[in-house]
Amino acid sequence: MASAPQPQLPLFYNDLAPLNSRDHGTWVARTIDVATWATNQHAIPITTDEFALAQRHYPIIFSDSPQPVPLALMGLNEGVNVIFDEEGVMREQAYIPAYIRRYPYLLARLSPDADQLSLCFDPSSGLVIEEGEGTALFEGDQPTEHTKGVLQFCEQFEQAGARTAQFVEELLKLELLMDGEVAIQRGQEGENPFIYRGFKMVNQDKVLELRGDQLRTLNQNGILPLIYAHLFSLDQMRIIFGKQVALGLGPVGATGDAQSQTAETAA
Repeated sequence: MASAPQPQLPLFYNDLAPLNSRDHGTWVARTIDVATWATNQHAIPITTDEFALAQRHYPIIFSDSPQPVPLALMGLNEGVNVIFDEEGVMREQAYIPAYIRRYPYLLARLSPDADQLSLCFDPSSGLVIEEGEGTALFEGDQPTEHTKGVLQFCEQFEQAGARTAQFVEELLKLELLMDGEVAIQRGQEGENPFIYRGFKMVNQDKVLELRGDQLRTLNQNGILPLIYAHLFSLDQMRIIFGKQVALGLGPVGATGDAQSQTAETAA
């Protein structure tokens, strides 16, 4: 199983430092066209705001954890990513989850009892640097438009994360999540299929059994379309599998875990 570099830090982040004009008044943000931090990551957290776009490119599953997190699969096996190559270059055009685009920034509480979230960054990323070419983060003691834009993006991500948590809470309350399993046939008929487990998915049979008033409520609050976006996205499993095989990254054994990493979106 993959694990974050530090237990208390989310996926991608090796360290966190609060961004402020006193310590980073002359620092700049680098602009690059690769995402090296996404290389070899097969499961990326996404928010419900992204389901409509993400389901066209990725299977959307839920982590197998007490508080499930929606994940977009860029590969079906740990360490395999069919979207980004080893250099962080996209192999093909696809929707890039906001979780990837947010890095190296993050809203976090500077202390457990803090009321407000502060804009932080990962100083080990090489994307926010003290010297070199880039976009200024501050003008004097005031944030630049670039920094204001980063803050706004992170705030919107947190709001989307809260909506996502409410969505998952509703699924748990209605007991709609079940252990997932997908069988993918490779080769001639009669050969053992590859079985992927280790994730959660919505139980479509239970959705069909919901009472009329429950369905109306799910439809009115926008949850029902999200459920079906997730279910429709599961067809992407076979497409991702085919891309793995074409790249020589297919599974070796007869079984595999579609998701063996729990990635938290919380700051």
